[in-house]
Amino acid sequence: MQSAMPPGAVSARFDDENLIAYGGLVPVVRLAERCGLPVLAAGLLRWKSSANSAGAFPVVKMLTLIFGMVAGADSIDDMHRLRHGAMAKAFAGVRAPSTLGSFLRAFTHGHVQQLQAVFRGFVPERAAHTPLLPGVSEVAYVDIDDTVRRTYGYAKQGAGIGYSKVKGLNALIATISTPLARPVIAAVRLRRTAVNSARGATSFVAEALRTARACGATGLVVLRADSAFYNADVIAAARRLGACFSITARMNPAIRAAIASISETAWVAIKYPQALWDEDGQCWISDAEIAEITYTAFTGRNKSEQVTARLVVRRVKRLNGAGVPPGQGELFTTWRFHAVFTDSPLTLLETEKAHRAHAIIEQVIADLKNSALTHLPSGVFAANAAWLVLAALAYNLTRASGALASAFHARATTATIRDDLIQVPARLATSARRQTWHLPAQWPAAHAWQQLLTTTHAPPIPA
Repeated sequence: MQSAMPPGAVSARFDDENLIAYGGLVPVVRLAERCGLPVLAAGLLRWKSSANSAGAFPVVKMLTLIFGMVAGADSIDDMHRLRHGAMAKAFAGVRAPSTLGSFLRAFTHGHVQQLQAVFRGFVPERAAHTPLLPGVSEVAYVDIDDTVRRTYGYAKQGAGIGYSKVKGLNALIATISTPLARPVIAAVRLRRTAVNSARGATSFVAEALRTARACGATGLVVLRADSAFYNADVIAAARRLGACFSITARMNPAIRAAIASISETAWVAIKYPQALWDEDGQCWISDAEIAEITYTAFTGRNKSEQVTARLVVRRVKRLNGAGVPPGQGELFTTWRFHAVFTDSPLTLLETEKAHRAHAIIEQVIADLKNSALTHLPSGVFAANAAWLVLAALAYNLTRASGALASAFHARATTATIRDDLIQVPARLATSARRQTWHLPAQWPAAHAWQQLLTTTHAPPIPA
């Protein structure tokens, strides 16, 4: 590729008042309205009614922040991108970044709770209006994990150094997924960094599972988590809400003794990286094998709190270390063990495979950190907690837009959806009280964008 014009024949002017850089916001804003987000927020956000207060018109400010994040904003100053060209003609109520910053800093813990109530109410509404969770009535997986978002400077409330040895704030995240769909966020919560991963996890698990039920998860629901959440209270919370659990077990002496008692004939080879299929034996030849045994956990607690379920164990051959002399192979096979405590009704192979898919929540965390959660922009803890909830709302709204656009975008990353469907330059033309948006010819995702626009603007359109 090369320039089509000589250097002296090129000039530029920022003077087009009918052009916007984010044409995809047109159907996304309408999608939020169809799902009832403004009405839901108006009923749950309660701020002082004074026109001079930072909390005036909270719904308009909340929506401005969300749509700015959908467009790619990752800080308060980035909200300027909503105030260019024809944005004021296309959308009403866009607020300045300084106003949005004051609004965020006015948040209290109670206001964050109200915003989380909006989030909980919007998840099932969005799932009802979009094909976001196909198969959720049959099998649904609720994954929980936490991550540390690095912060800088000394003015961040709650920031500290936790288990990751990184100074920042701790975000607790829960997602809902199915075997046919990428995950959506079910719940989020911001915590101080110097906190145990499982602190507050009991109520958080209950919140996520109730949201999954509200989204139509009437069949098998499995809670998946890593060893940080291996405790009796988390499992009890899952069981109270009728969910199964699949949690990585910590390698303590009791777990090691249970693994040692598994018969050598019970191990079954599984499909693992570099595994080979044996046509004659109709089995995998692999360095990984799995087996299961019945196990009773938490025997140090009251008998009513003890849990008896399956212990599914995967073992992988240890490779010779770099210090082993040439020709000195292993005298006997040694293994690394990974145990999962579960009451899942699935078969052994299905259970182990399903638990390994828990890693899918890391994709959600990566998506958040590559978009709105790149920064926690305020020194006020409540403002950052609100920012996290708004980022989760923007993530889910972006995923819903992708699900309506095409099968490809239903499974694409947030960055791909933003590049293909949101950050599309468009020029506004108005005639006879009708808007016509002119977009680039031969846009690669033109069909998906048109499908999204047609679906979101199909009647009936809510008032």
